[in-house]
Amino acid sequence: MVEYRGFGMLAALPRSLGEELRPYTGHAAAAMVKQVQRSVTAYSQPLRGVFGRVLVVSCERAVRHYVDCIGDPHVPHDRWIDFYRMRGRIEFTEGRSLEPLHDSVTIGARAAWRAMRPIVRGLGVGLDVIALAAESVFVYVDELCATTIEGYQEAEARAAGAIPLRRRRLLELIAQAPEGSACSIASLADGAGWRVPGAAAMVALQRAPGAAAFPTHLLDDTVLADLDTAEPYLLTADPDTDLAPLKDSLDGWRVAVSPVVPLADAPAALRTARRALLLTRQDAPGPVIWCRDHLATLWLLAEDFLGAELAKQSLDPFTSLSGKQQERLSETLLAWLETRGGAPEIAQRLGVHPQTVRNRLRQLEELFGDRLRDADDRLNMQLALRARRLMRAHRRGEGTPGN
Repeated sequence: MVEYRGFGMLAALPRSLGEELRPYTGHAAAAMVKQVQRSVTAYSQPLRGVFGRVLVVSCERAVRHYVDCIGDPHVPHDRWIDFYRMRGRIEFTEGRSLEPLHDSVTIGARAAWRAMRPIVRGLGVGLDVIALAAESVFVYVDELCATTIEGYQEAEARAAGAIPLRRRRLLELIAQAPEGSACSIASLADGAGWRVPGAAAMVALQRAPGAAAFPTHLLDDTVLADLDTAEPYLLTADPDTDLAPLKDSLDGWRVAVSPVVPLADAPAALRTARRALLLTRQDAPGPVIWCRDHLATLWLLAEDFLGAELAKQSLDPFTSLSGKQQERLSETLLAWLETRGGAPEIAQRLGVHPQTVRNRLRQLEELFGDRLRDADDRLNMQLALRARRLMRAHRRGEGTPGN
């Protein structure tokens, strides 16, 4: 059940603030509708029929009730709660997932606050009042989301397979927008019979053509999974324990496990795990990639354009060379930077003759000069070369199963 702390926060604000804001509720609601239609594809259709009425009235009621509650602890909430539960039931019956609903509420709230914020500031109220008003917006929005989720689950419970659907909706919410959604997550988790952990790992999955279905029957019931999406993934609070039974059952699958992070960081953790699937089998042998063992490499893969910019600045002497020359000297320079060894050691690593390495090292000295003796320059060169190698390997398809 939703606790509705937001109503108490609003009641603690000066009542005069609500009276000053009341004439602007229509303006704020219109801003909400406009921004939701612009930003959420599922709500971009013309405002006609039941759809149009429900969207407009939802925004109007949200703003009006927020303002009514300011400075007044006696405002009744039953009709507000009933309406947003009904809104959740409508979303389910019209076949929409919780993602556009959650997005519409949070995006709309930001639009309403942007519309009202100049008015609040113009009233000359203190910073403490502005801060409480801003915080109350986000608590109010989260509780509104949780209320619609209750209605959504009521409708969903009448359909077959309600619990699996709830677990999938819960995973979607955690993977996309957990920050500021604690109440919504708790409400969904309660309906799904799932205990919310303090932290968890996100696990990205990659299936080779012709591979058998993922062995979900080996997973503990505490693991959340979405295997129907184009980029399947899991959530586990204890990856070492939960993934251990999969060790010998991953033929045709690659699995990348993020570090264990607070749920608020779940979207970033999932992005990191998906980047880890770009690693070649040489960089990460075996079907399971533990991101904790490849943090520096994953950092290099985080932004393509940053690696390209670093390469442009750090490896600019290579621009006058042919592609083949660049490739040979790049591998020699990286081997030297990583080992700081002599020609015999580098030659063994590269599989070439030591004299070939000596010739290349002389060329590098001519090209880079004193930069080879500067610690910062050497670090930038090494990072740029490793990033370039990783991205080239990915573009050649070396990061896909079976290669």
